[in-house]
Amino acid sequence: MPKTDPYAALRIREFNIFLFLRFVLVFAWSMQFIVIEWQVYSLTKDPLSLGIIGLMEIIPAFTMALFAGHIVDQREKRDLLAQCIAAFSLISLGLFLLTWDIVVAEWAPHAILYSIYALVFFGGFLRSFFGPTIFSLVALIVPKKIYPNAATWNSSTWQMAAVLGPAFGGIAIGWIGVHWSLCIVFGLVALSFVILLQIKRKPILNPKIGEPVVQSLKEGLHFVFRTKAILGAMTLDMVAVLFGGAIALLPVFAQDILKVGSEGFGVLRAAPAVGAFLTMLITAYIPISKKAGLKLLAAIFGFGVCIIVFGLSSVFWISLLALFFSGMTDGVSMVIRQTILQLKTPDDMRGRVSSVNSMFVGSSNELGAFESGLTAKLMGTVTAVVFGGTMTLITVITTALVSPSFRKLDLTKDLEAHEND
Repeated sequence: MPKTDPYAALRIREFNIFLFLRFVLVFAWSMQFIVIEWQVYSLTKDPLSLGIIGLMEIIPAFTMALFAGHIVDQREKRDLLAQCIAAFSLISLGLFLLTWDIVVAEWAPHAILYSIYALVFFGGFLRSFFGPTIFSLVALIVPKKIYPNAATWNSSTWQMAAVLGPAFGGIAIGWIGVHWSLCIVFGLVALSFVILLQIKRKPILNPKIGEPVVQSLKEGLHFVFRTKAILGAMTLDMVAVLFGGAIALLPVFAQDILKVGSEGFGVLRAAPAVGAFLTMLITAYIPISKKAGLKLLAAIFGFGVCIIVFGLSSVFWISLLALFFSGMTDGVSMVIRQTILQLKTPDDMRGRVSSVNSMFVGSSNELGAFESGLTAKLMGTVTAVVFGGTMTLITVITTALVSPSFRKLDLTKDLEAHEND
């Protein structure tokens, strides 16, 4: 096999434009989310309110996911993404206005809180289209033989934005306040729209344009459930994210346990993404497709251990290191999962498969946030985090014992097949 080129995907100009677009969008979205988390907890001082943010996003994201995947497979991807970005700008503008001094002075706190929840709900509806559209678009930009390399750089860009977005958001809250921080988010969304116009429209590869919705959705679900590698990766990651959602409780740790303020909150929020980003840079040079199943199990087990350490820590630097290493293990998981999805999904089903993935994994982030907020309310914050990490470990051990075929999953042959396409 020829030596792997770690920069293969980066040699494609349009893919670089796509990465810039992805960076700006994720930076804006993650910055907006951290600012809203801070604002909501400041208004309520109730950890359950942080869980409700996740619940408000998961309801529309989950219920619309399959239908969104059908639409994505039927539509031209660039123009559909442009419509998503335009809708995102309306959400950002609404949040900016809700934190304006005039509105804050005249509206009751609960009215502002419910309005924020409403916009988050709209954002969940929108997110059900974002993920499948982006997943499908990148597959139309790069050739199949370099999908794993593109997945690594794509995930690395996502993580870089997830590093800088929360960190900058936490710092911006302290420097310029919540209101003007959200103004920056709105500006970034507008910039992403301009960047998108540099990407050409792409052909629609689905031969079944106009296919009835029910039949289309059944076909997508059937493909996922009969492809064991995809189903196993989705299920394992879903349960791990669901019970390992300590990130949702970071405002509580920052304000009440570690007492590090908004700046420390931003640093803590960014720590997992820093670890994941470094891991992904390494995987660009050292592919992890061999024995992928075993590596995925080990990575998620390590993630669970890190979450437990974070929950038990009351020392800032220990908490920071625990989150950093949780990000490193999560980075391995993300690259393997994205590579499995890209290699094993047909071009005409990418929207639907990505939508199912968002139901399994993406939505579990918000459901995990709700679970963390609820268990923190019932058990206490520290106990809730330790409980989540422990459930993650149990999930990994159970999967390893009951699914020997997943332990033996290897993607080397799939890569060799695409090299010969």
